[in-house]
Amino acid sequence: MIEQTKQTMLDLKLFGVLKTLDQRINEASSHGWGHTEFISSLVTDEKLYREVSRVQRRIRAANFRTDATLERVDVTVKRSITKTLIRDLMSLSYLKSPRNILITGPTGVGKTYLATAIGEYSCRNGFACIFIGVSVFIEKLLMTRADGTYLKYRERLIKTDLLIIDDIGLKKIPHEIVMDLHDILEERQGKTTLITTQLPLKNWKEIIDDELALDTIVDKLAHGTLDIKLEGESYRKTRAKKE
Repeated sequence: MIEQTKQTMLDLKLFGVLKTLDQRINEASSHGWGHTEFISSLVTDEKLYREVSRVQRRIRAANFRTDATLERVDVTVKRSITKTLIRDLMSLSYLKSPRNILITGPTGVGKTYLATAIGEYSCRNGFACIFIGVSVFIEKLLMTRADGTYLKYRERLIKTDLLIIDDIGLKKIPHEIVMDLHDILEERQGKTTLITTQLPLKNWKEIIDDELALDTIVDKLAHGTLDIKLEGESYRKTRAKKE
């Protein structure tokens, strides 16, 4: 009988209940649970299982390149990361009342880690995120133009709650990608875009040739944006000294 019930649960995709059924049967027997307590525990298990599964799917879909959480961000070193800033980021105000985020600082101070931690925390709290390095951003848009999936991919970038573009400034951005970035930022009004860069906005003329597009892009990132400036010595240099 119990095996038939388990098969029915499997057919109905009640994976959370199926996972804990034997444990709950034993607990119900040993603690004298009634039907209400037993059913309630199974429903809670299923709800928790689905919530965890949704979070895991969002994190996988975000395609983060490293494992980072806001809880593990180092606030003891001099990088302008304070406990107050972490509390503000955990409030998710930048997603609830959308505003863009700009993280600037020299190489190795933790820009990518902080951006990933913000994205991971957003995923844990019900928001969809896409994380993409600028080189892949450029290559992906050029590739999707060639294979006919450009509009579908562009729509994904526009619709996600949080779009993270990492390390803008590493290379000059091709003209067609500049226009893509311009249009994506334009169509993402009312959503949050996070950009990390070691190049101050005033120097973006070094990577964007189109003056009109440059002015519009910089204007969107300079006004109403949560501006986080990281300082300090490179983590890699610090680790090398210790070693």
